[in-house]
Amino acid sequence: MDSNPTPPKAIDLANVRLSLTSDAGVVEVLRGIDLSIFAGETVGIVGPSGSGKTSLLMVMAGLEPVTGGQVSIDGQSFADLNEDALAHFRRDHVGIVFQSFHLVPTMTALENVALPMEFAGKANAFERGKAELRRVGLGERLAHYPGQLSGGEQQRVALARAFVTRPALLLADEPTGSLDGETGTGVMNLLFGLQKKLGTTLVLVTHAPDIAAKCSRIIRLADGQIAADAAA
Repeated sequence: MDSNPTPPKAIDLANVRLSLTSDAGVVEVLRGIDLSIFAGETVGIVGPSGSGKTSLLMVMAGLEPVTGGQVSIDGQSFADLNEDALAHFRRDHVGIVFQSFHLVPTMTALENVALPMEFAGKANAFERGKAELRRVGLGERLAHYPGQLSGGEQQRVALARAFVTRPALLLADEPTGSLDGETGTGVMNLLFGLQKKLGTTLVLVTHAPDIAAKCSRIIRLADGQIAADAAA
């Protein structure tokens, strides 16, 4: 018996294509992406601006419908889901962290973190929210609004919100892009610590080579295609 069986695929993309219409005409953003990422992997997506990094992440999240090809996350083909079913799947299986935090400004830190659990109808939403905020070092900031928090604190709230549902997959788009170096380092250490503890599959878009190097695998995009795919 194989003592080290291959883990299941967390992400499976087959000939994924994405075309968007602009003032200049149709733009081929993703051009035939074939990619498998296994459960528990940490994958850095790098490449020049305009290479399709964020678009690839949005396709994985089901936030950008593909023009062609197949997208499967955690064994679920997006082609089999309507818009409502896709939203429910994303809520239960995918966490997303953006560069600009995307917190609700009229909600406290605790309310922001509890929101996905409330959407899922979980009775313990606020208890779980408190636990996640303590995990990211913000146990004393539960009642603070985003405008009362520093950029680093806001991103830690966003991390707590992303992890509160225990997603199988976490997608992060330049999560330290709007933070200074020291604060960004702290956020990335926290992100990778949470990923390791929970065994979450992580796909991280970044321009920073030192951040990409923290991943076990680096994929380089160029002109909407995979130019390189290798262990970090």
